[in-house]
Order: sequence, then structure tokens, then C-alpha cells
Amino acid sequence: HSEIPPSDLAYSREQCMEFAVGSAGTVLGPEFDIIDTYPARVRLPDEPLMLVDRILTIEGQKGTLGTGRIVTEHDVLPDAWYLDGGHAPVCISVEAGQADLFLCAWLGIDLVVRGKRTYRLLDATVKFHRELPVPGETIRYEIEISKFLRQGETHLFLFSFKGYIGADTLITMTGGCAGFFTEEEVANSGGIILTDEELQPVIGKKPADWQPPVPMVKEQYDDRAVQALRTGDLGCCFGQLFSGITLPESLRLPGGRMKLIDRILELDPEGGRYGLGIIRAEADIHPDDWFLTCHFVDDMVMPGTLMYECCAHTLRVFLQRIGWVTSKPGVFYEPVNGNEATLRCRGPVTPHTRKVIYEIEISEIGYNPQPYVIADAHMYADGHKIVYFKDMSMQLSGITREEIESFWANMPRTAEDSTSTIGQPIRFDRNHMLEFAGGSPLKAFGAPYAPFDRDRFIARLPRPPYLMIDRVRNIEPRAWELKPAGWIEAEYDIPEDAWYFRADRNPAMPLSIILEVALQPCGWLAAYMGSALKSENDLRFRNLGGTATLLREIMPHTGKLTVRARLTQVSEAADMIIEHYDFDVRQSDGSFYSGNTYFGFFTSDALAQQEGIRQTDLQVYSPTPQETEHSQPEELKDHAPLTPEDLQSDHASGLVLPARAIRMIDRIDTYLPDGGHHGLGFVRGSKSVDPGEWFFKAHFYQDPVCPGSLGIESFIQLLKYLARKRWPGLINTHRFSLLTGMAQNWVYRGQILPQNRLVTVEASITELQGGPKPKIIADGYLQVDGLYIYKMENFGIELRPI
Repeated sequence: HSEIPPSDLAYSREQCMEFAVGSAGTVLGPEFDIIDTYPARVRLPDEPLMLVDRILTIEGQKGTLGTGRIVTEHDVLPDAWYLDGGHAPVCISVEAGQADLFLCAWLGIDLVVRGKRTYRLLDATVKFHRELPVPGETIRYEIEISKFLRQGETHLFLFSFKGYIGADTLITMTGGCAGFFTEEEVANSGGIILTDEELQPVIGKKPADWQPPVPMVKEQYDDRAVQALRTGDLGCCFGQLFSGITLPESLRLPGGRMKLIDRILELDPEGGRYGLGIIRAEADIHPDDWFLTCHFVDDMVMPGTLMYECCAHTLRVFLQRIGWVTSKPGVFYEPVNGNEATLRCRGPVTPHTRKVIYEIEISEIGYNPQPYVIADAHMYADGHKIVYFKDMSMQLSGITREEIESFWANMPRTAEDSTSTIGQPIRFDRNHMLEFAGGSPLKAFGAPYAPFDRDRFIARLPRPPYLMIDRVRNIEPRAWELKPAGWIEAEYDIPEDAWYFRADRNPAMPLSIILEVALQPCGWLAAYMGSALKSENDLRFRNLGGTATLLREIMPHTGKLTVRARLTQVSEAADMIIEHYDFDVRQSDGSFYSGNTYFGFFTSDALAQQEGIRQTDLQVYSPTPQETEHSQPEELKDHAPLTPEDLQSDHASGLVLPARAIRMIDRIDTYLPDGGHHGLGFVRGSKSVDPGEWFFKAHFYQDPVCPGSLGIESFIQLLKYLARKRWPGLINTHRFSLLTGMAQNWVYRGQILPQNRLVTVEASITELQGGPKPKIIADGYLQVDGLYIYKMENFGIELRPI
């Protein structure tokens, strides 16, 4: 439609954007200037949800609240952000008919409600008549407002639309009703109230021989499991029965902006009003979520069309779990043509909403010949039922019942099929890890890495005693394929007599070791995906930062830890690669440490030009000379083991500082019990760099650099020193424990090398808590030879009774 001259349009896309985020008077005329002064007015959404590409015609008498008609178009572009299975999804196909907003404003509703009331969709019935739109197609919407109504102070209008692609009808929306309400009226609406008839149990419709292709039980899936569905990894979410199945992209749960559900609270294959199954999903709402900030800029509410899409994503999970899956490309989800779905909306999701729940009850299931379901969907915002979709539908187009049954019949099954990893093959073992850490990259990964055996440098895993990965059980992407969604499942066996337990002189695993367990599989995955092959120049690998939460301590008898890490984003520029990962570290009874992190590949020249933490990001506490006048430096004593290989140990219990093997500060330079940004305490320590220290040899072969995790360890050790000073009476009755249940952040913008001279670490206490289990939380920095290179936030310890 680019051939339509702008002069022949009623309004251009640029004018529609102005109406969405700028001045209504500029677009509608000077008689509407007044509505720009109101606290809120009817608008189109902002990007990325402003879908009116042009308004072809508009009919009616402007400003009269009479009947009206508007014709608009939306172009489905090849690179549209919302494409799902190669199609515009239901929410976009309906939302693109959003110009009832423009039409009701053009007809004068804002001149009447004067910003005291805002638009809310109440009811609609939607029917699709053909396949969902694909790139290259243009949807034309013919929208009519048939009547404005007034009930007391409330204004309503009735509307409908038809959507066409060429001469073919795509969609009809009938029974549309929207109103204008105050916040108080919305809050007191009572939400969705179902009739007794709508609550009565009903026998659902299903084929006489209906049986799911795979066995079903009641289940629930956490955030990590649901995220796996976005990469097609069914085994990670649903368990061993689905192991080895990777969904084609067209069937994967959407991500990015369309990441609409976080977890599945319940899946009951025989639950719900109809006895055919129920699934309940939950999503966390944040005040800055894109669908709030764009819809609308002065009245942020979640679009009803997106509420539908959330329910549709929840339904997808149910369909995949019953076994409606395939490896066949080109299969996609769409509504059942000719099926009417009705919407009732009686409450919003706003920036004040914290959680929403989508509850889907299957009412009909069958084949026609493609698999399909019809369901009722209920939506709750912070416990209030606000939306009811009746008879929403979904089918898998491009596949039949026979093809699905054949897919499962041909799936290889083994006697080891279970939820455990017993019997699963090991993809890479400890020998592969050792080869990559300090031996032959060729033996670790294969022929493409042969040049790194002799001619070229390659970034390595740490060598023992800092190698914290024993094997790789699973790895998803093809080798040498660097793209998001690649994942790894690695394992680490905790030796009960591990050197770091003795060195920390504490029964729990030190934070530095937990960090290495979590992050080293990311390094293996980065190498497996061929990161080093992206440049003809040699690249170093450095962690740049992350956020993680520890849920509980890890003890020597824990045994095996399992780490799942997933590449979520990768960007390349010249000789630099930045890779983002999510990770989750689990023990036998569940997750205990999870978060996200990012790494960079850099040339040695780029690393040599390190500039440290940007000045704008520094909030350094600088004690005055008066404050430091009475602060006496204190040299810390050496205790065995002196190195990880040292078999001697100076046993002690209570609030004891680490032994020399893992102690990362030599002296306390400044201790101010009332210092810091919050007046709760400040401590600074330092360490002289010794190029012969064990960690330079271990981390890394041919590229010695102090591990960032040991920098964080030095920060924790400052807090231990401060705790001993603040609570000397607890030294013999308590022990140190890491802070749990709190997200901790770190940023690295430099490196500690053997040629450096002095490392200085400082901690400013942000929270102190007394009682039987005192707690310290602090922020801080690490500098090397005067340059600030590490930033740490929300790290802490607590003191536990022995």
C-alpha cells in the first residue's frame, strides 16, 4: 500500500503516532486542543503496540457522539517483532483493529468525560475465518461505532469491526462494548461474577477413543522449566519422557516481549469444570513492563488482547504436555476458524498489580483432522477475577492425529527412562575438562580446535585446584553454532575433604567456589559453540558481571551439584563477543543458586586498555583524616592450609577468618565502626600481589589472571573481620554463614595480573541486624594499583549459633 499517496489518506502513520503520544489537537483540529490539557485522554498505544499504519477513511460528524466508521490498515512486515510461527498471532491480529480508540475520540468522547474517566474495554466476541496473517499481507479493518450510551455518569459505546486480507475475511469482532470509568468505579466493579449455570460441572466433549499420546499426571513447572519451552527443550520442562525432543521454532513458547508467563502452578489432566484438564500459570508484573508503559502513556493498563495471548501461551503448555508435539517444521498454532470466542473484562492490570494468574479449563478436545481444543480462560490480578474468555480455541495447523501418533511410536525409549540421570550418557567427562583446562583443545572438542594445540592461544577453563566441573551430561546446540538458546547441563562432585572447606575453616562451601561451579559450565558452552573460532586473533575470556541469589548453604556431604546454563543473548563487534547466560545450580532436593551473568571475549590489547568502573558509576566512600586518625592497620595472621595442596590444617571453630590458602586480604587498613555511606560501618583491606600465588597458575593456563570470584571472596572476608569486631562476644558461640534469599550483583571492569602490585578492597555497610543471628549487608569496590575495577552490591553474611 505504499502506492497510496499521502494526500489520499485520512491520516498517516505519523499522525497516528502523534495522536498516541503527542497532541490530539494537532491531529484532530483546534477544537480538540482542550483535551490535551486533561490528565488523561483517549489515545492509541505507543510503540511497539501502535499498529495503525494508515487511516484510509473516517466517516461521521466530528465531536457529536454520533455513529461513525473508520477504515485502517496494518502491514505485517517480514521482520515484525511479534511474529509467532511465521504468523501474526491472535493478539496482534485483533489489536491491530485498535482504531475504535481514534474513532471514539474523533467523535468527541474526551470533550464529554474531560479526563476524569478513562477507556476500558468491557465485552467483545471474535471469530476468525482464515489462516492468521503472514509477512507481506496487509490487514484492512472496517470499524463501526453504532451507538454511544449513558448510564448515570458512565459513558459507553458499542462497536464492531471486520478485518480483511484482500477480498478474504480474516476476522469479525462483534458485540464490542467499551466504557469510560473512574478509578474508584473500576476498583468497586466486583470483577467477573459467574452465574450458577456457568459454575456447574459439565461433561466435556472428546472423541470416544480419546487418550493423550503420553501418560499424564498432575505437575507444576518452575520459571526455569517454562523458559526451556522457549528454546524447544521439552525434556527440561516435562522430564525424561520428552528427553531428546526439540520442538521446531514455529511451536516454541515465544520469548522476548512475548514472554508472558513465568511459571505453571498446576497442570491437572482431569481437572477443571469439564473434567478434561486445567492448567494455571502465573506471571510477575513490573511497573515498567513494556505492555503497560506503551498502553497508554498517560493511563497504563495491560491490553485485553495481550491478556488473551497470555491465556493462549498457558494453553500451549497444556497441549505440549499431553503430547501434541512434532519435529515437523512449519506446524503452527492458530484459532479454530468459525469458532466464536467471547470476552468479558471487568478489571485492569496496572503498574500497581504484582501477580496475575491465568486459569484455563479445557471444554472440548479432538481432531478435525488437525488437533484442536476449546477452553474457558479466567484471569486473576492479585487474587481478583478480572477477565473471562469463553470458548477460546487453538489448533495445530499442518499436522494430523496420525502424524502425532506416528511421531511417538517412532520415539526411541530405553529402560533408563526416568526422572533421574542414571543411565544417561556422559557427553564429556573429567578428562575432557582437564584437556581443555591445560592440555589439548583438540582432544576436548575435536578437529576445529586443532590449531589451538600448537599455533594459537585459546581461553581455557581453570586448572585444578580451581576446576569445578566434572562432566557434561547434556548440551543442546550443534558444535560451533554460536546463537542464543544453546544450553548445557554439567555436574560437579563435591569432595567431602575438598581443600576449600579446610581453607575457609567453616563447614559450608565458600561463595567463590559456588560462583565457579555456576559459571564454569558457561565457559565450556562458549567454547563448544565455537566462540574462539569467530576471530583470526586470539581472544581472552572474562566474566563481566551478574546477578544471583543463594537460597541455602552447601555442605560437604551434599555430593553432586547439577548446573544448567543457557545462552540467552550474543552480540559480536569486530574482535569482541559479549555473551549473556542464565544459570541454575541444583542439588538433589532442588535449586539453591540461580541468576544471570555475562562474559566477554577480548583481544589482549583491548584488555590492556582497561579503564575500570566508570566514574559515573562510582559511589566511593572516602573517610576523612579525622575519621581514620584512630584506625590502626592490622596485619592478618597466616593459618594452615597455606595453599590448596597443603595437607596441614589449623583447626578452629567459631567466627574464625580463613586460612592462607583462600584468604584474599593480607591486612586491614581502615576499620570505622560508624563509617560508610550509612554510618553503619566501613572497612578497607589490602593484599600485595604475589605472581607466584597458586591461583595465577590455575586461572588460566597461558593467561594468568586472578579469578573475579576470589575478589568477591576478599569482600566477604572484610565482612567477617567487621563482624568479629562488632560482636566479639559471639566469636566462640557462632559461625559465619552466607546471606541467603537476596539478589546480589557484581560488575567486573578490569583484571588483576601477576605484574600488578596492590589490591585494595572496601566495604560500606548498608544494613546491620542484631539478635540471635546477626546479619551484615554491604556494598563495596575492589581496586588494583589505584584503579577501581570491581563493584559489588548486596553481599552479606550472617552469624549462626554453632
